[in-house]
Amino acid sequence: MSDSIIIIPTYNEKENIEKIIRAIFALPKAFDILVIDDGSPDGTAEIVRNLSLTLPQGEGTPTDGETPPLQGEDGRGLYLLERSGKLGLGTAYIMGFKWALERDYQYIFEMDADFSHDPKDLPRLYSACADEGYDVAIGSRYVSGVNVVNWPIGRVLMSYFASKYVKFVTGFNIHDTTAGFKCYRRRVLETIELDKIRFKGYAFQIEMKYTAYRIGFKIKEVPVIFVNRVEGTSKMSGGIFGEAFFGVMRLRLDGWFRKYPKLPAQ
Repeated sequence: MSDSIIIIPTYNEKENIEKIIRAIFALPKAFDILVIDDGSPDGTAEIVRNLSLTLPQGEGTPTDGETPPLQGEDGRGLYLLERSGKLGLGTAYIMGFKWALERDYQYIFEMDADFSHDPKDLPRLYSACADEGYDVAIGSRYVSGVNVVNWPIGRVLMSYFASKYVKFVTGFNIHDTTAGFKCYRRRVLETIELDKIRFKGYAFQIEMKYTAYRIGFKIKEVPVIFVNRVEGTSKMSGGIFGEAFFGVMRLRLDGWFRKYPKLPAQ
């Protein structure tokens, strides 16, 4: 088993899921993968299960809703959790975080299935935490300019100014507060009270970063280039941005009154 697990939530990602799994397994650094599928009607979960035909069977006993672990090269594990329907990005990640914490993973990643996050950047995020001592590494689109490819200009501006808005309202000095490409050291997710994370969409990404910041964890933005998906359909909606806009105000109020967990000793 690797010391690192990549959590990939999916809904209708049949065009991308096998490609992204094989791209991660091709990296020199070994990463395990946990796919959390929200009942994709296009057969995304079935594609992950069918990889057992080409990847030798791994060891271990599956839990409820989990496929038997599959083994890639160098002992890289592939796992699948299936849910009954679209329950929200945030709840998928919380489920994945808890799953990973029940096992011996030291570095836990968030990543999209659609290649907007380049698998080749995973070792750089890992290194920021494992070698440089940061607690959270963010794959940042905006820390060194605007590094976004093939997004409509309206969406680029909305995303960029959303991060500026979060920074203005909360005082949180991160350039890409809505980024969904991240590495957490285990102790971060052990300390954050995961059941108190309330948001499900873009605001979930903001809330996780802001909570880690308020506790006192060290955060680094690692510059990456974000490429808009080539295959499949975007899951973005106006409601997600609305949740983020009003959620930031709630986070700011929480920052005044909420008692955050203490920073654990190293």
